[in-house]
Amino acid sequence: MTTISTDIRAVWRDSSLGTERELRLPSGSLHVFDRGSGDPILLIHGLVVNANLWRAVVPELAHAFRCVTIDLPFGSHRISMPGTPVDPPGLAGLVIETIEAMDLGPVTLVGNDSGGVVCQLVAARRPDLVARMVLTSCDAYDNFPPKTFAYLKLAARVPAGMAILAAALRFPAIRALPIAYGWLSRVRIDRRASDSYALPVAVTRDIRDDLRRVLRGLDKRHTRSTAETFADFDRPVLLAWSEDDRFFPTQHAHRMAADYPDARIHWIPGARTLSPEDEPAALADAIVAFAAGAE
Repeated sequence: MTTISTDIRAVWRDSSLGTERELRLPSGSLHVFDRGSGDPILLIHGLVVNANLWRAVVPELAHAFRCVTIDLPFGSHRISMPGTPVDPPGLAGLVIETIEAMDLGPVTLVGNDSGGVVCQLVAARRPDLVARMVLTSCDAYDNFPPKTFAYLKLAARVPAGMAILAAALRFPAIRALPIAYGWLSRVRIDRRASDSYALPVAVTRDIRDDLRRVLRGLDKRHTRSTAETFADFDRPVLLAWSEDDRFFPTQHAHRMAADYPDARIHWIPGARTLSPEDEPAALADAIVAFAAGAE
């Protein structure tokens, strides 16, 4: 395992996420955050964000549930994972190892953005570890990644492409552009959270290398093959979809609701892709009702 520099290890994580520790897994080490007690909820973020994405959701859940969030190697993490497979199946393997290492299963599994693909893969491979699943706006079917972000795969293949792209994320004005975070969230992301998302990949080569490998592993064959398994997952599924999403079409929510045997849609008004940033209370209310078994 290679750890990144001390200054980046100090990049802010919100204390509302709970107790932080480094979890050593067979495939590598990652940071986990643990708060509350009761039935476990595991929340999975997407590309170039981290556990801070859930900082306003966890406090709304922790009064009734044990909330675990993790920093996956999506570019905003603080422990590099050079020998760890980080294609979608490899990332799903990290989540499976986390559930087993922390003895969490079966969990309520919650995924946002590309983290939703990871959740779909976990549910397909190890349904015994998943009591129910919440998919917010996320990649599915042929939309992986959305066309607007196809340039990321190109940057991962061009020499110095990742370094140039990552360096631009040092600047908040660049982060606010539609091709960065601008159209992912309706609200302006808190500066401390935004820095925690952008700075690790911007200043640390090992983290850029991890993200490069993640981006090179993005392929529609993963979402297509996983979609073929939806009918086999008989646990409850909630599609907590953002009404104003610019990248993940509402018809995909309807399609997934039809493809999963026990699924329903709950619309999150006023939210774009990063609903935990835009409407954390509304999203948390939907998760609480769903995890408690309410209609």
